[in-house]
Amino acid sequence: MNRLYFGDNLDIMKQLYHQERKSEFIDLVYNDPPFNSKRNYNVLFESVEMDDTKAQKEAFSDTWSNVSYVDTFNEIAEIDNNLYRFLKALDSISISKSAISYLATMGIRIWYIHKLLKPTGSFYLHCDPTMSHYLKIVCDLIFGEKNFRNEIIWNRSTNSGSSKGIAKRFPVDHDVILLYFKNKKIAFFKSLYKEYSEDYIKHYYIYDDGDGKGKYQIQALKTYSKERLERLESESRIVKGKGRLLRFKDYLDDKKGVPQNDIWIDIEPVNPIAKEKLGYPTQKPEALMERIIQASSNQGDVVADFFCGCGTTIAAAQKLNRQWIGSDISHLAIKLISKRLVDTYGDTIKSTFEIHGFPKDLASAKELAAKVKGGRLLFEEWIVEVMLHGILNEKRNTMGYDGHFTFDQEGKKTVALIEVKSGGATPAQLNHFIRTMEEQKSHLGIFVCFEEEVTDNMRRIAKQYG
Repeated sequence: MNRLYFGDNLDIMKQLYHQERKSEFIDLVYNDPPFNSKRNYNVLFESVEMDDTKAQKEAFSDTWSNVSYVDTFNEIAEIDNNLYRFLKALDSISISKSAISYLATMGIRIWYIHKLLKPTGSFYLHCDPTMSHYLKIVCDLIFGEKNFRNEIIWNRSTNSGSSKGIAKRFPVDHDVILLYFKNKKIAFFKSLYKEYSEDYIKHYYIYDDGDGKGKYQIQALKTYSKERLERLESESRIVKGKGRLLRFKDYLDDKKGVPQNDIWIDIEPVNPIAKEKLGYPTQKPEALMERIIQASSNQGDVVADFFCGCGTTIAAAQKLNRQWIGSDISHLAIKLISKRLVDTYGDTIKSTFEIHGFPKDLASAKELAAKVKGGRLLFEEWIVEVMLHGILNEKRNTMGYDGHFTFDQEGKKTVALIEVKSGGATPAQLNHFIRTMEEQKSHLGIFVCFEEEVTDNMRRIAKQYG
């Protein structure tokens, strides 16, 4: 089964590593992690004017914390001494703690990616120039520098940028994609070709004998075997002329095209009116992922993206008949990917993949609600964002409600407030929520709790206030 995982991708990779009995089962991994840019990317949601609620949900955060990187250091020390020594060396000089934290966070994840890849597998790491040089050393240490294959330059835009953004520098219009093989001697890779341009064909392929074989150019036959010479002669392709070298007819139809190089200038970023646009600011075009998947996997192979965001890798893998694994730490990302697949292939696609990390029944919902470490907050997020498609209230601890969504009422946008209780719901809490609704002038209230906690008094209060 194809699989979507909600949660920390490090936990998911560890789980896969041990569940699969430490086997190598993934053919291709593409990762497009946050770039350590300290920016927050917002996913826009429909909203109404509410003073106490943000109009945007910061679901896809591009910010890294340096709080726990010491713990990550200790874990890396146990599994990869070379990587640990490199990071400790950086930590001892004047490199920002944010950069060290980012590299430690990425380093341990790349280590597990290496373990999950098949010996024939490939790893593509999408990064920007601020971190690519550090990440290349991290990958060299984990994969081995001899297994580095390419630094692909994707010219993602031709915009000049704002005057502030390009002050005292050239505009930054490219990303870096690092390609590593698990083992270069046996790795799978299929060379890709681009069609010749019309100008190239007009300039070089100037001959046509009218025999149905098409256009050709005349090339010098510099090196050849006896068998090749005999074949060319039998096909009447040897051209007699002056000079020591033989010449032959080189037909356009025999050519595969121009070999795809490591400078990708022909794939445009997702523009604001593109059909595939999902409102995710760092969304990559499907054409980019299709090129990577076609070069480094066959039909039926397993493709994984552990920072899958809005799911472009998943969409491309599904289109190209690959198996796939995706994970993201955001509820909304998993929900968005599921919707993206359904919108493209219909409801029947749901039977072809599993979603892990969400409660599937009442027992698992109670287990999520009862967890001590962050359980209650996760339960609230699941109810508000996944079950009710709402927006989480970032000030829920002080505002008296956990989230909201908007709906149409007689042609006007109105708001519904949501309050979630993971246990111990009481009539007093229901009354408090009703007062909050009145203060916020909400037209609808949704009070969520477990069924066995609902009393006759709570039903009476709810009915009394409509």
